[in-house]
Amino acid sequence: MALLAAPVRAEAQKVSVGTNLLDYADLATLNLETSFALARHWSLSVDAKYNPFTFHKDGGQMQRRQQSYSVGCRWWAWYVWSGWWTASALKYQEYSWGGIGRTVAEEGDRLGASFYAGYSYMLGPHLNLDMSLGFFTGLKWYSVYSCPTCGVLLDKGMKFFILPDNIRLALDVIF
Repeated sequence: MALLAAPVRAEAQKVSVGTNLLDYADLATLNLETSFALARHWSLSVDAKYNPFTFHKDGGQMQRRQQSYSVGCRWWAWYVWSGWWTASALKYQEYSWGGIGRTVAEEGDRLGASFYAGYSYMLGPHLNLDMSLGFFTGLKWYSVYSCPTCGVLLDKGMKFFILPDNIRLALDVIF
């Protein structure tokens, strides 16, 4: 009977939805991340990126087409959505890049893990500025072509990779 009289505190599950502003500068890559608070120091995140665009300039073409999906968790030093954090995620990416800084084009699939760290600055009760930097590593299955439009195959195979990842300056809305 004493348990029924005890005060009970009910809380709604907190969710955040955010977008990385820097991805839009990367040839208009659309992106969305949703996070769910699991405990005081832990959150689960699901991320998707999509870029179907090809740009034409001076008779050439440049592209950073991709679709990328990841699921991971963050550990927060203080509280979820406040302050410093570290994270890891499993990630899959299908990509087709070329015409940017070099004449060759590469396309393929990548599968691996991302490791990154960052800081969330609270702009208001329901709005954060999220910053991070990390790397993506794993295996890639790829084809390299002599140019983005000609289709002459130069190389094909599978190999280990490590790339910068989650270069993030994002706005997150917290519900």
